[in-house]
Amino acid sequence: MATEEIGARLRDARLARGLSVRGLAQALGVSASLISQIETGKTQPSVSTLYAIVSELGVSIDELLGVGRVPEPAPQSTTVAAVQRSHENPVIEMENGVKWERLAAGDGAADALLVTYAPGASSSVEGRLMRHAGVEYAYLLEGELTLQLDFDTHVLHPGDSLHFDSIRPHLYVNRGDAVARGIWFVVGRREQIEAMPVADGSPSAGADAPIASAVDVLQAMDRLRRR
Repeated sequence: MATEEIGARLRDARLARGLSVRGLAQALGVSASLISQIETGKTQPSVSTLYAIVSELGVSIDELLGVGRVPEPAPQSTTVAAVQRSHENPVIEMENGVKWERLAAGDGAADALLVTYAPGASSSVEGRLMRHAGVEYAYLLEGELTLQLDFDTHVLHPGDSLHFDSIRPHLYVNRGDAVARGIWFVVGRREQIEAMPVADGSPSAGADAPIASAVDVLQAMDRLRRR
């Protein structure tokens, strides 16, 4: 998906929330210039910055990708594709060589993503650790990926897997010479976010936290599956 499309959807979500560029920037602890450049497609956000923006705006990844909202279950059976082909995967490409591909997903409790880190890529260009709601599971398919979790550093190789509460500060970096790619599932974000009431036009819950380090971003993705 083009950076311009992502930016336009973020801008629409900001306007719908009644926030100015400056207001959103202040809530996130970033510059208004950065928000403007992301919305106009001139700059790709990092993983941590994107998490912070969608969390503040209450935007789901499905909505960001243009998939829409998942309809409420109908009394009668509905036709839902059981198979999603690789070329149908909605894609978000972020700053510094990180790519998300949303995998087949229904109205379930997990967000399923195929995540790719190019050599030198990291989840935060600034090197800041991020936190968010939910529990994170991942399985590395290829390459080498370094995970900094709290004060510990782990180097992951193909076949390695991970599992931790995503509220723990963490950062991913590909320090190798080859692409690192894996399957990610984040479970329970939506339930935790929905438990946090947010008044229209007011900052989202957790906005007082250091969102500059991508705190509580998956908040937004929690409302993610509503078409």
